[in-house]
Amino acid sequence: MSRKAAADSSNGEKPDFENALQELEGLVEALESGELSLADSLDRFKRGVELSKHCHQMLDQARQSVEILTRTDDERSAEPFETGNG
Repeated sequence: MSRKAAADSSNGEKPDFENALQELEGLVEALESGELSLADSLDRFKRGVELSKHCHQMLDQARQSVEILTRTDDERSAEPFETGNG
């Protein structure tokens, strides 16, 4: 886990998408190793679920932003793009 991701998780701040994904990947690797105790595995699994939900929320927000930005309220008012070459 990166220092920033560890700091974000320890002080209650939500990490950005890239750090959350990086931390989630590290948790999966640790769980797949089979070297953790049951208690550690459960703690890391819980953290992984939190990170997964957080990532999904950020992706949903990004998707909504893209939909809003690309929405055309009235296509009839659109004008053709002219390059000035013709």
